[in-house]
Amino acid sequence: SSLIAALMQTQSSRPVKTFTIGFEEDQYNEAPFAKRIAEHLGTDHTDLYVTSKQALDVIPKLPYVYDEPFADSSQIPTYLLSEMTRRHVTVSLSGDGGDEIFGGYNRYYFAENIWGKIKKLPFRLRQIAAHLICGLSEDQWNNFFWKTRIRSDQHFPGGKLHKIARVLKLKTPNLIYRHLVSQWKDVDQLVKDSKEPCHQLISPDQWPADISFFENMMIADSLTYLPDDILVKLDRASMGVSLEARAPYLDHRIAEFVWKIPLKTKISKQQDKEILKNVLYQYIPQNLIERPKMGFGVPMNSWLRTSLKKWAGDLLAPERLKREGYLDDQLIREKWEEHLSGKLNWHRELWNVLIFEQWLNAN
Repeated sequence: SSLIAALMQTQSSRPVKTFTIGFEEDQYNEAPFAKRIAEHLGTDHTDLYVTSKQALDVIPKLPYVYDEPFADSSQIPTYLLSEMTRRHVTVSLSGDGGDEIFGGYNRYYFAENIWGKIKKLPFRLRQIAAHLICGLSEDQWNNFFWKTRIRSDQHFPGGKLHKIARVLKLKTPNLIYRHLVSQWKDVDQLVKDSKEPCHQLISPDQWPADISFFENMMIADSLTYLPDDILVKLDRASMGVSLEARAPYLDHRIAEFVWKIPLKTKISKQQDKEILKNVLYQYIPQNLIERPKMGFGVPMNSWLRTSLKKWAGDLLAPERLKREGYLDDQLIREKWEEHLSGKLNWHRELWNVLIFEQWLNAN
């Protein structure tokens, strides 16, 4: 998105308008970085700091904005950002698609690197290591790194350690990818009397054998995550407030050209999206860009234990879930109690259930 803003500004004789969302919680807050980039480019910049109260106000609108149980929690800041942007403009541009076609997601590097290392280890040894890592919760690992000031390339090292632990238990590359992009890892347990159908993410014979694991993940994202999550999230949130949002990176001419470029040119061991960043550095100093990737997340982990606790508790009431008969109420209750205690972090899994229940309630 920084490069989109930079290129827009070079084409404009007046400051273009740029917008971003911020949070009081530092670990989720990209607003100060965005503001410094905007100042360097000379754009007319606006930021909005989101509170849990604003999030709670948006939640009742979600079933009507998305028309389906769509459960990416960044839908909340996306809606609020669209709402703010619409007060100033009627058409906006986003950086969506850049990670998929230029190889920018951390999970690509994580999955490829860890599979290259663990595939040679005895499976039993991997299971023991996973058990030891999970002896501490994600939050406990985070606090350990933050308090001891041990350097990490992750804002939430506990989450990455738990990802490693879960991946250690998997046997094939495509299952590692499927695991990393799944919220509930065992959907058959969650949905009563169900069985997950065979699809691209779990069937190894649907992964082309003549290209790398890295490129297979990029293709899988381009066919699933991008059209079914990223673009749905932006399109419905923006059109819900009568704002048109466009994604320049997904111009078919750009996408076709970039897929013809060899992978080793697009990325390097030192840097993701290398070819894209080499263009970006012509407009923005490297020191304003280089920092750990945060994503467009919200502090849902803490919000569910505080300001959203009552809302969530009502929707996750065992008697309600039993009466509806769709989901395993006991499993959900265990996750909810563990999350509230702070012992484990289940906000991603619970958000899916909460959105489904909210949608069901609205319909």
